[in-house]
Amino acid sequence: MEGELTHFNEQGRARMVDVTSKDITERVAVATAEVHLKPETLRLIKEGQIKKGDVLAVAQVAGIMGAKKTPDLIPMCHPLALSNVDIGFSEDLDPDPQTGLCVIHITARVKVTAKTGVEMEALTAASVAALTIYDMCKAVDKGMTFQNIRLEHKSGGKSGVFDRG
Repeated sequence: MEGELTHFNEQGRARMVDVTSKDITERVAVATAEVHLKPETLRLIKEGQIKKGDVLAVAQVAGIMGAKKTPDLIPMCHPLALSNVDIGFSEDLDPDPQTGLCVIHITARVKVTAKTGVEMEALTAASVAALTIYDMCKAVDKGMTFQNIRLEHKSGGKSGVFDRG
């Protein structure tokens, strides 16, 4: 059955999936997240006026570190020797007419050659980057929110390609 849960043993208890017999393939995952924030907060970020430093540079490094630490955070994730992690940002500078908020879009791309995929690493990277933006800017905007943390693409392995579309 497609989508069958595999993280349970015969007693119904959690287990790490056995990937011993799986093929080693190149695997890629792309995840995204959004940080919704006040226009003034985005202006301060873009002008380098946040007192804690370069927000997006720090969030980029934090996202990479988050990808590398995923098996320490998500109990059933396999430790992987990641071959590439890339974090990118884009901004919606014009406030949404309904909310009055701007958006920072985060894209995390993770790559590995392994027996298991890197979806969780990409999702963790995007999430940690978003949390870092919040941490660095909370003094000026405690109302920031995160939205649309999701997998956009995955390739490699037996299940093939997933594209959100």
